Amino acid sequence: MFSKSKINDPAPKADSAAKPQMPAAPAADKSQSDTGGAEFKATAPKAKPPASILSSDLHVTGNLKTTGDIQVEGTVEGDIRAHLLTIGEGATIKGEVIADDVVINGRIVGRVRGLKVRLTSTARVEGDIIHKTIAIESGAHFEGSVQRQDDPLNAGAKGGQKPQAPAQAPAGGGQQAGGGGNQQPAKA
Repeated sequence: MFSKSKINDPAPKADSAAKPQMPAAPAADKSQSDTGGAEFKATAPKAKPPASILSSDLHVTGNLKTTGDIQVEGTVEGDIRAHLLTIGEGATIKGEVIADDVVINGRIVGRVRGLKVRLTSTARVEGDIIHKTIAIESGAHFEGSVQRQDDPLNAGAKGGQKPQAPAQAPAGGGQQAGGGGNQQPAKA
């Protein structure tokens, strides 16, 4: 019954017309306080700006570093550090890639470090991959080694120390199979 009365009675339409006028007044107040709203809107895009796109006709020589996202369609000769890095099918990267998420559709010649690394069927990677999680689709070409680490993004310093630690462990503790074999003949 209420919907019929609203449709047939011009009075409720006038009321509904009056209701938008009520928010219009606060909208005017909001326009006066737009600086506060603009500041809020300015902070929201900083949290998640759109990905920077390097087009297919772009050739970059040098390192790229951002806390945001990058989509590469062209050629980069240098290291790239980003939050999310997407390598397009026609893209070529010659250098080290470090990102939280790496999606490789194109070619990389160099080391890849990422929390999540994905090689699609069109990926071509020549270099080592250091990752926390990895996915390699059928058809991807990969030449190099794969190493899982809990913190692959900060492993630059740790990577140099890890080979030294196993070399010291057999000499001192002999807990590894090779170290135990070396100590037994020395005791006999």
